[in-house]
Formats: sequence, C-alpha cells, structure tokens
Amino acid sequence: MADFLLELRSEEIPARMQAGARAELEKLFRREMEAAGVEFGDLTVWSTPRRLALIARDLPEATEAVSEEAKGPPQGAPDQAVDGFCRKAGVTRDQLELRDVKGRATWFAVIETPGRATRDLLAEAIPAIVRDFSWPKSMRWGAASLSTESLRWVRPLSGIVALLGDELVECEVHGVTSGAVTLGHRFHHSGDITIGNAGDYAVKLRAAHVIVDHEERGALIRKGAHDVAQQAGLVLVEDEGLVTENAGLTEWPVPLLGRFDAEFLTVPPEVIQLTARVNQKYFVCEDGDGKLANAFVCTANIEGSDGGAAIVDGNRKVLAARLSDARFFWYVDRKKTLAQHAEGLARITFHEKLGTVADKVERVAKLARWLVEEGIVKDADPAMAEQAARLAKADLVTEMVGEFPELQGLMGGYYARAEGLPDEVADAIRDHYKPVGQGDEVPTAPVTVAVSLADKLDTLRSFFSIDEKPTGSKDPFALRRAALGIIRIVQDNSLRLPIASGDLLDFFADRLKVQQREAGVRHDLIDAVFALGGEDDLVRLLARVKALQSFVSTDDGTNLLAGYKRAANILRKEDWHGIEGEIPQTGEEDPLALVDDPELRAVVDAKMSERGAKPLSYTPEPAEKDLIDALDASGPEAEAAIAAEDFAAAMSALASLRGPIDAFFDTVTVNDPDPARRQARLALLTRFRDAVHRVADFSRIEG
Repeated sequence: MADFLLELRSEEIPARMQAGARAELEKLFRREMEAAGVEFGDLTVWSTPRRLALIARDLPEATEAVSEEAKGPPQGAPDQAVDGFCRKAGVTRDQLELRDVKGRATWFAVIETPGRATRDLLAEAIPAIVRDFSWPKSMRWGAASLSTESLRWVRPLSGIVALLGDELVECEVHGVTSGAVTLGHRFHHSGDITIGNAGDYAVKLRAAHVIVDHEERGALIRKGAHDVAQQAGLVLVEDEGLVTENAGLTEWPVPLLGRFDAEFLTVPPEVIQLTARVNQKYFVCEDGDGKLANAFVCTANIEGSDGGAAIVDGNRKVLAARLSDARFFWYVDRKKTLAQHAEGLARITFHEKLGTVADKVERVAKLARWLVEEGIVKDADPAMAEQAARLAKADLVTEMVGEFPELQGLMGGYYARAEGLPDEVADAIRDHYKPVGQGDEVPTAPVTVAVSLADKLDTLRSFFSIDEKPTGSKDPFALRRAALGIIRIVQDNSLRLPIASGDLLDFFADRLKVQQREAGVRHDLIDAVFALGGEDDLVRLLARVKALQSFVSTDDGTNLLAGYKRAANILRKEDWHGIEGEIPQTGEEDPLALVDDPELRAVVDAKMSERGAKPLSYTPEPAEKDLIDALDASGPEAEAAIAAEDFAAAMSALASLRGPIDAFFDTVTVNDPDPARRQARLALLTRFRDAVHRVADFSRIEG
C-alpha cells in the first residue's frame, strides 16, 4: 500500500474559485479510480493561490486480475451474431466455450482482465483529470493557444507533482511533464523544492513559507486578526467570508492592524465597512462601546522586515483613497433632498410592460396608504406611510448606491435622517426591503410594515398581471422571495390581509408549504386546510394548520383520522351522495359542482343537517344513537369555535367523535339488508365526514 500525491501548480487561482476547484479535483479523481477499479483510503484536497494538491491514502500497488463470463448466442446462430458477440467481448471464436443452458448448447466467453500497476493507471488518470476539469472561467496561453484543442486552465498550468509512495508517476499534459519538484513562497523562498513522498509534502512547503492547508490558513487569519485588534484595545468585527477570501489570497498569511484618518468616521459605518471589505478585503474594528473605530486589519502574504509597517502604510493609503471617494459621495448626495433624487426614478425602467421605477413607487405609495387606512396595518400614520413609500427608492439614483448597490435602502434611511425627516419615515425607507432572506429581521414598526408589505405586494401583483411567473428553478424577479417576505410579515405582525384568489393564491400556498415545511410542519396538513377553499387569511390559515398539527399528533387525532378514512372509503365504494334531489337546481349538471360557493354551501349544509336530524323509521342501535348524539353536540360546538377562530377548541370538539365512531364501526352493520337502515347509516357517515371537513379536509392527510 502506498500514498499518492498530486499537485497541480499554476499562476494565481482566484480565491472565489478555490472551494469549487477542490470539490472538482476530488470528484474527478474518484471517477478515474472507480473506473480503474482502484480502491483507496482517506482523501485530502488542499488549495493555495498557486496550487491544488490531493493526497490519497493506502492505494494498492496493482489492481487484481478479474475473470468475467459473458453469455452469447446459442450454437447454430448466424455467423454474424457470433462474430458480433466476439467483438463485444474482445475474444476470438476459438476462445469461446459451449455450455448447456436449459438443454441448449450456448456460446460463452470467459474474459480475463489482468491486473495493472496502479502507477500506470494514475499516469492515464492525471491527463484525463486535467483535461476534464471544469472552471467557472478558464484560458488558453502560449503558442498552443492558437488551437482550440489546447489545454484550458484557470491560469497557465506550470507544474505537476505526481508521486505514488516514493516513485514518480510519469505523465505529460499539454507540454507539462510531471516531476517531484515544486516551488515555495513567491517572495520568501527561491529555488526548487524536491518532494520525497506525500508524507513530507506539507512539511517541506511549510519550511518554504507555504501553508498548503487552506483551513489552517483560515484559522491563522481568524486568530491573528482577533489578536492584533485586541492588542490595540479594539474588538474585531468578525467576517467569516473575509477569512475564507484572505485564506485564498495568501500562502503565508500575516494579519496586520492599521489606522485610517478619524475624519472618515463622519461617513456612515456601513459604508466604511463595505469599502474596506469589498474593495480591499480588510476587516474593520469597533471600540469598547461598539462604535466603528478608525482601524482596519489587512492580511499580508509576506513577513516584512520592519514588522509590517511598510505594508500597513501602503494599505492605509489605498484605503484612504477609497474612503475619500465614499466621503465625496456622502457629501454630494446630501446636496439634494430625497424627493429631488426621486425625480430621477422616472428615467429608470422597472420593466418594459410595467413602466418606470417612478410608476412602481406611485403604486406602492397608494397601496401603503390603503393598508393603513383599511386598518390592515394598525397604529401607523397613513401620511407617513405614503411619504416613506414615495421616498423609499430615491437612493437608487444616488452616487453612493451607484458605487455600492448593496447599500440601497440603508443609505436612503441615512439621507432621510440627515434632512430631518421623521424617524418613522427614515426607518421605513431603510428597512422596506426586509426580510430579504430566511434569517433576516422582519419589520415590526407600523410604517415600515406598511411600506415593506406594499412594495412586495405590488411586485407580485404586477408581475402576475403580465404573466411573468416563476417557472421551475427560474425566478428572475425574485417573486418567491417576495411571497415568503409577505408571509413572514403577515405572520409575525398578525395582519389580517386577504390574499387575492386564483394563481396568486396558489402561488402563496406553494410558498407557505415551503416555509412551513422548513419550520417542521407537514405539507399534507397545509393541503388539508387549503382544500377547504375560501380561506384567504394567512393568520387564520396558519392557526388552523397549527391546531391541526397538534391534533393529528394525539391518539384522538390518529384514531379519528382512521375512522374518517374508513367512513370515506365506504361512501366512495357505495357511490353514496345522499342529498341528490334536495339541492335547488343551479343549472349545473353535477349537483355538487358549486359546493364551494358560500351561498350554495350554506343551503347544502342545511339540507344535510336536515337529513341527519330526520326521525328514523327504526330504533337505532346504541352505538348508532351515540354517534347521532355526538354529531348533534359536536357540530354546533365546532362551528362556534371556528367562528371565534379558536381552532384548538374546534379540534377538541372533533375529538369527542373518536369514541362514538370507533364503537359504531365495531358494532353496527352499515350495509344492512334493510334499505332504510342502510340509507340512514350511510347518511350518518356522510354527516360524520362533513363534520370533520368543517375543520380540515382529512382526505388530504397522510397516514
């Protein structure tokens, strides 16, 4: 058994591509080894800006010989069939064997595949791995780049190290020949490094100022940045994305703390942090009071002879230039009010079929005011809601948001406060995009809720009106995110908001299922509530779902569901409708086609209750009488609970039916020879089924 080392060295690999490259290298290596029949132990993949490295443990020296048998045509088959079988099996006719198969002589081929040296298999696998490697972006280089057949790599491939144990795996990939020699740090080490085997690879590179393990570099950056901030009496603003990125930019990371001019702190802190992070890949720090400090932490790729002072000074100058631009934007943008900035929205197209951003703002402003005036969003000033909505998109035309699109909304809030607008308006402008993602904060301030909700409702309503709906994995206008945002706002603020019918209601139902499934709610329970129809209030719907989930998890719920399914199966098997001829003529061929119509449903319910309450022509059996009495008692109780939106109480009313329905099925014969008894009992089961349907459609519940 031996360990295998593969290093693919190139010019700088972008940090953002390294995680994907590690996964790709592992995938292709496993593919090649599986195809060759080579088993191995642990697999490690590392990356630095200049190399990808893979170490596979415990590879055999050679693969084992394999003997396989293939069944062919019977004796006497046409020569063409026999010759085709031989070609497929890779044998000649004289190598075939005749065997008896169910009394018929049949040709068989015994295919002997000898074992092969693992080193030879690796020599074939490496070029295939390099050739098939997928990069988000790649290039050709040198004279060979004139041909489309030349190698594509993220940056020019310059070296390959391939060792199995202590032996070289000889191969060549587009002019690059494998060897045992690699290079160390670009500045800290000169000359070649000869690798003996996989065991000394990381050790020799460390001696040459290269930490090949990306996770170790990340840990050094994380701790080093924290330590230099702490030594200065500051607190590092943690940023795991920056840790990963800096680990991908350095082979010998050295975190260093620097200072910038405190006058830049007049710029909003988010701007400073974004400038440092996006443009320079720097961490920022806070003081003991949690306020942004005039300090940054950069990650050098070299140890300076002066302790890093020159490196820090160079980085400080670059950051100062960036912050000067940001301060200029902050100054220029405030020369105009948000209302004046908003005039520029008329020049931005929102969608060719929906007009400009200014058109959208007008719709959102009216909708925000309506939400407040209708009492859907309570405790908000309608004038403030409208004002905030009219200014919410104004920062899209500012210099700052033009430079940093990530700050839209946030900068609008700062500008609103700077010109003296009410805090409620400034906060609504700042937060109206929320919630953006699953873990994002949900607005609760009334004016903010009105604007955020109006913005998302308008987006959904507008795009659905022009038939621009999400399809499959495509959602170019983020309508699924908008729907989830609406659901979370409505849910967290207990808003009584009627959702439109038709496709939009179905879309909300799908999004709600996704959200509730992630929250641990079964999708079939949501189906069971939606199937009732006529429910467009998300708060009420979710209350039903919650009560239903609690109920079906109890013994009463489980047994009642079983009783319901048994009753429904009997009614389906008997094709029993029971109320034909008692429904007023509606012009529909199917007398139950309009059962979801509220007015007709009331008539149907009344008729069904009438039928259930009619005197029987016989003396009911005790269990039958108990079920009738239980339905008479639980029906009004459940209806009253539903009207009061006390869905837990409605479930409790249903629970009282569990015992009677179980006893009914245990002791009463539904399909009695007496037609009157049979019809009355089928009608009783219909009453039971429909009593359950007042709360949820139990036919949609699994189990």
